[in-house]
Amino acid sequence: MDENLFDKNGRDPAPSYRLEQGMGGPVAGVDEAGRGPWAGPVVAAAVILDPADIPAGLNDSKKLSATQRAALFDEIMNRAAAVALGMASVAEIDHLNILRASLLAMKRAVEKVSPKPAFCLIDGRDVPPITIPARAVIRGDGISLSIAAASIIAKVTRDRLMAALAEKYPAYDWHKNAGYGVPAHRKALELVGVSPHHRKSFAPIRNILTQDS
Repeated sequence: MDENLFDKNGRDPAPSYRLEQGMGGPVAGVDEAGRGPWAGPVVAAAVILDPADIPAGLNDSKKLSATQRAALFDEIMNRAAAVALGMASVAEIDHLNILRASLLAMKRAVEKVSPKPAFCLIDGRDVPPITIPARAVIRGDGISLSIAAASIIAKVTRDRLMAALAEKYPAYDWHKNAGYGVPAHRKALELVGVSPHHRKSFAPIRNILTQDS
């Protein structure tokens, strides 16, 4: 990571389009949502922004309120040059591990983008197994506008998916916690047990299954 991507105090600046410039073609920002939760898939997004029509207010999805994310989701979907999603299922997470499943979801998102990007900026330390030239950018969702846009699309999409699952499995409050291991989710697991959408390879879920066996 270039040191001058941060300010003199080491803080993240506002995301910019600096990394995307000069790549000689469309640049896709790629990010995922859902590495930490105990339930549900991991969701990745790849976004190619229109440099002449970038929505105002793009930032790391974690720094935005749910209302801001929802509004920006619509702006990105309506104004970006391309948006694509990729997912890795709970079964794939349990089989591959969460890091490899996250990279698989990113790979699937990149493969769906049309037009094909000339370059990809990937949030994090690792580049998924793609044929397109790419660079991993640590904390990229706070640095690159394209990655920030991808983080919003991935987060909102996954939150909505978990809210839909919550209608079938209301005990876990997934519409509020998105599958994270908050106290209400822990309590529900104690009361009603593990659902088909829980990640059995994650230690808290594995421990419950071991106790019940």
